[in-house]
Formats: sequence, structure tokens, C-alpha cells
Amino acid sequence: METKFVEILDSTLRDGEQTNGVSFLPHEKLIIARMLLGELNVDRIEVGSARVSDGEKEAVKMICRYAAQIDRLERVEVLGFVDGTKSVDWIADCGCQTLNLLAKGSLKHCQQQLGKTLEEHIADISQTVHYARSKGIVVNLYLEDWSNGMKESPDYVYGLMDALVDTGIRRFMLPDTLGIMNPLQVIDYMRKMLKRYPDTHFDFHAHNDYDLAVSNSLAAVYSGARGLHVTVNGLGERCGNAPLSSVQVILKDQFLAHTNICEDKLNAVSHVVESYSGIAVAPNQPIIGDNVFTQVAGVHADGDKKDRLYQNALVPERFGRRREYALGKTSGKANIAKNLEELGLELTPEQQRRVTERITELGDKKEIVTQEDLPYIVSDVLKHDAPEDKVKLVSYVVSTAYGLKPGANIKVEINGQQYEASATGDGQYDAFVKSLRYIYKKYLDRTFPILQNYAVTIPPGGRTDALVQTVITWNDNGRLLRTRGLDADQTEAAIKATFKMLNIIENELNQML
Repeated sequence: METKFVEILDSTLRDGEQTNGVSFLPHEKLIIARMLLGELNVDRIEVGSARVSDGEKEAVKMICRYAAQIDRLERVEVLGFVDGTKSVDWIADCGCQTLNLLAKGSLKHCQQQLGKTLEEHIADISQTVHYARSKGIVVNLYLEDWSNGMKESPDYVYGLMDALVDTGIRRFMLPDTLGIMNPLQVIDYMRKMLKRYPDTHFDFHAHNDYDLAVSNSLAAVYSGARGLHVTVNGLGERCGNAPLSSVQVILKDQFLAHTNICEDKLNAVSHVVESYSGIAVAPNQPIIGDNVFTQVAGVHADGDKKDRLYQNALVPERFGRRREYALGKTSGKANIAKNLEELGLELTPEQQRRVTERITELGDKKEIVTQEDLPYIVSDVLKHDAPEDKVKLVSYVVSTAYGLKPGANIKVEINGQQYEASATGDGQYDAFVKSLRYIYKKYLDRTFPILQNYAVTIPPGGRTDALVQTVITWNDNGRLLRTRGLDADQTEAAIKATFKMLNIIENELNQML
């Protein structure tokens, strides 16, 4: 079977920004664009809409300047409208070379929204296409509401295509604007388009209203579409668009298609978009969710140890991640043994039994137990065999007062030596961490890990007066460490998580000496 190449257009910065509550700042758009083009190697990116705002124009200009510097300007595209010369001039002024022109792909939209006949709309489109080409701008054409057009007014769709297919438009982009199609309909309509226009490049643009965006995208490629539109994390209006990560792996594994996507960068891009958008990725979201490479049941860990019995082609290393074995009431001795093995901890069967009982007890209380917690649980249960804390909090005071910045005074012990420092910050915990940074820099001449993400939750089943769980992700010279702290006080929970991280690093350094 001949390998099929599929061109990927990412519309996170245009269609994805239409997600309710999402608005990227210009510099955020630039950073995402740099990752999409420079790291993920997306074929094309749609970065905005013409004439929206001054901020949108600033962002598009910045992205185009960057793309030109790395010789990828032809990959940057902007949505424009059938408005004579206005969108074309706006896009040209940004330094962009590709216009994605929004036309009406159904008779209903043409008549009721524009109040025009097919012939009048074709004339308007032709005028804009001609002007764009005179400015040296490539034109792709969206047939908005194409899915309803094929359902209710196919003659209109064919009439529009017949008039425009030979006008120099590079790609015709077929959106399921309202997310109403199923895969069988996509196959039917796409094959009809290709039978009538066999040499035309068609993109398919899916929406996820029926949770069929990924399936419909695969159906489109199966039927001959050359390009697919996606967004990072499936962002988009209403229920969103087809998620880039899911589309990528299905194309490669299920359809044996080829793309230019660097899969090991998918997770990093996802986290950046999650942070900038404020839209959290579900823990069970395929490929990019926090839990998708975590085995919970002990029988799964046992099977993996024997012959990877519970693993498929979606191995975490493929996406720059690693498999984890969760610790909780269903873990069993195989899960715990796997985690102990990764930490280099060797226990007798009796010791392992006692640790298993303790983890099960914690799981019954709905507390989350991580691999980073395991040495401390072992130490607590057995009182030996686990490394002692090399970094200890001797004492601290944090304060806040109206009109003053929060402050912290701390005393810590690192490898038997005590140090003191004080600092102010944007919050009590920020002041605490700045004090630690000062100690590590002044007295130890070492860099302090960068705080990458900070999340506070009440454990499932908890109440407002329950323990607070703080989960902090740190970047230690490119390596991510995630630690958790549990306490009735949020600041105290964060401090516990911080000292877990510092002891992980310190113990590793001591083992190297």
C-alpha cells in the first residue's frame, strides 16, 4: 500500500481562539507559532482573522517576521473575507503571503446571510481573488457550511466550484461548520467532490459537536482529502475542532499515512496552549492527558513486566513522556514493585507487604500517592531503607499585611549546614521560594529549579475544611519533576511539595558523589 502524505493546517491561533473565554496576547501567539512551525513542524498555520483588531494585526506581523526569518513564511495563513480589497490590503500590510478566503458553501448562507444570488457571490469572490493575485498573495477558499450545502443544495456547491476551480485558487477547504456530519456522509460527499474535480486539492475542516471530528477527519483522508485542519488540545468554537494530537496518531497508526509532525513535541505544545488559553486538558485526553500513560491496576503492571501485555503502539517515549504506575488502593504489589524498581529501592517481601498496606490505606482515604511520595512512605512505614532528608525546614515565618508585600523569613538545613534568608514576594509562597533561591544562589552557588505549574485542589470527596492538595511541576534543567504536598494550609502544602522536590534532587546529587 502506497504511503499517503497528509498536509496539516493548525488553526489554534484563529479558530482555536474562538473558544469561549480564550484570547491570546500578541506575544503568546508568537510563542505558540514558533513552537508550531519551529518545533512541531506543522505544514501550515492559520494565525488570525483580517480586520479584527490592532492587537490581531500586531500578532500577525510578528509571526510573519519570525516565519520569514526561518524561511517558512509561505506556511503562515490568515482568514479574510469577500470584502473587495480590504482584507487583502490588511493581510498584505502584515507581510503575509496567503489568504484563506471565507466564501459561502451553502445556498442558505448565500441567500439569507449575504442576500445575494450564486452569480453575484461568484462575481464578488472572483474580484477579491483577482486583486489578491495581483498583490502576489496565494488564495485558498473556505466553503463555509459546505456540509449543509452538500446535504441541502449540492447544485449550489457544484455551481460555485465550476466557476472557481480554474481561477488559480490553490486549495479548496471544506468545513463541517456546524459539526453535523458522520464519517459515512464525509466519505460520500468527499468522493463526489473528487470525482467531479479530480485534480483539486481539498482540505477538510471538522468540528466536534457530535464528538466525531477525529473520525470525520480520518474519513476525509480515506476519501481523498489532501489536507486536514486541527487545533492544539481541540480548541475551537462550541465543542471545538479536531485535536492535533489525536488526528496525528490515528493517521500514522490506523491509516499508515505520513505527516511532517514531530510527535515528541506534541506534549510540550499542548502544555503551553493549555497555560495561555486557561482551558485545562482533561486527564484522560488521549496522548496529552496527564493520566493516559499511567497504569492503575496492579494486574496491568504485572502484565507489562512480563511481556508488555497491557501496552499498545502509543508508547509514551514516542511523545517525549514516560509510563507511570499509579499508587492507590488498586495498585497491588506489582505496581508498587515497579515504582520501587524505578527508584532503586529494594525491599524484602515483608517490607513490601507493609508498604502496600499503607498505600492501600491512603487510597481508601482518596489521597493521591505518587512515585515521589514513595520514599517518604517507605521511610515512615519501615523507619529505614529510605534516604533521610538532606534538605530540612528548620523554621519559617510568613506574613502578609494590608498595603505591604508578603514576606518570609526562613531557616533551612542542607546536608547538615543551616542557612537563613528573608525575602518579599507577590504572595506568601512566592516570598518563601525567593528566600530559598537566595540561599541556593549565595551559599551553594546553584541554580534553583523553575516553577512551571502550580495547582491547588481539595482531594476528591473532600469538603471546604478538608486537606488541601498542592501539585507543583518544576523544570530542573529541562527535566520535569512533579511533587505534591498535603496539608490543611495551602502554603504549608506548597512548602511540603517544594521540599519533596529539593530532596529528590539532593539525594540524586549525593548518590553521584
